[in-house]
Amino acid sequence: MRQERTVQASIFDLFAEHEIGRELKAMSEWLDEHGALLGLVAGDLRRHGLRQTGREGLPAEAVLRCALLKQHRQLSYQELAFHLEDSASFRAFARLPWGWNPKKSVLHKTISAIRAQTFEEINGVLLASARQEKLESGKVVRVDSTVTAAPIHEPSDSSLLWDAVRVTVRLLQQAEALGSAIPWHDHRRAAKKRARAIEYTRGRPKRIRHYRELLKITRTTLSYLQQASEQVPLTAGPAGELWQAQLRHYRPLIERIIAQTEQRVLVGDTVPAGEKLVSLFEPHADIIVKGSRDVDYGHKLNLTTGRSGLILDLVIEAGNPTDSERLLPMLERHIAFYGEPPRQAAADGGYASRENLSGAKARGIRDMAFHKKRGLSIEDMVSSRWVYRKLRNFRAGIEAGISCLKRAYGLGRCTWRGLDHFKAYVWSSVVAYNLALFARLRPT
Repeated sequence: MRQERTVQASIFDLFAEHEIGRELKAMSEWLDEHGALLGLVAGDLRRHGLRQTGREGLPAEAVLRCALLKQHRQLSYQELAFHLEDSASFRAFARLPWGWNPKKSVLHKTISAIRAQTFEEINGVLLASARQEKLESGKVVRVDSTVTAAPIHEPSDSSLLWDAVRVTVRLLQQAEALGSAIPWHDHRRAAKKRARAIEYTRGRPKRIRHYRELLKITRTTLSYLQQASEQVPLTAGPAGELWQAQLRHYRPLIERIIAQTEQRVLVGDTVPAGEKLVSLFEPHADIIVKGSRDVDYGHKLNLTTGRSGLILDLVIEAGNPTDSERLLPMLERHIAFYGEPPRQAAADGGYASRENLSGAKARGIRDMAFHKKRGLSIEDMVSSRWVYRKLRNFRAGIEAGISCLKRAYGLGRCTWRGLDHFKAYVWSSVVAYNLALFARLRPT
């Protein structure tokens, strides 16, 4: 049966005296103090369909610690497997059973089973510890937003059509192996040739001609897939069921790509950003434009931090809501967690509005400062100009925290596939960041 904790730790588990070793030791001590968190991870591993009898791999404690170690040091699964075998400090932190050296496939299978909700609950326990030890009271907060990119290439209509042809041909090859006998042709070379021609062709009339040919190839390949779906037997077993599931997933997406390409390129109409598909493989990705800067493809995040720098709250938004729409919901989440409103709050200029200021004051926030006034007077926002300057400078500190999360904890670009794993990746980065910062703030 899978264990929650490592049954017998090695007496030789020692942390190095290096700065990294001391930090890992402090993080490990907090995890030891909150063993109840392992039940959450064990529940995720059971939910993932892993068997409960026999020797079934890493204990839940080792899985959680390996997940945090991976995000804390920004390692790939292959690099994590190497360092767990090579580094005494990493093995001591991970609490691996004596003589165990997990492969990257085992690490991937178990770490990816931890849900975003589990990481969020762990973060809540960590914040409660910070409050109890008077490291973070939640009395003064700041709110800002950022974007985490999805693991996709720069989208274009031609590249999406080329992806659709590649996926369709792959499904046709699988259908052939399952017993489909329909005649079909592999049009991948022709589709790639048209996609490249569109990329390097100047002039709308010439590009439209290539687009018409590429759309025809995509429709033809999709028609082969429809015929194959009628011949793949339902009694083909698990392989046939998996193929049918892939067909149900990809066919509507490919039809959306064809429709939006025709509307944008052939008709000349615009497609609303909220309705546009930017990836066949990560259909959940949103189009995010912040101000006049570059366009990002992923999800917008709203964060709340306190004086300590700890991430007090994070929301992964659906779509691209304006900052001004999200200030009051973020404050309400903070009040719900801490049981009382913060005394002071600061936010970027994008959150500023008369309604948000009134709403913040009505919720009991004494001083609500926006980086840009947007027609609001300082006297309406805060009690004095000195307080406004202090809060405005305090708000600027969140930029450093976001920068650290992106550079050192991988929040700039998610490397896990699927919306659920995207959320888990973001929250695992936040927990690793908070745990490391908590270990530094905690008196030794």
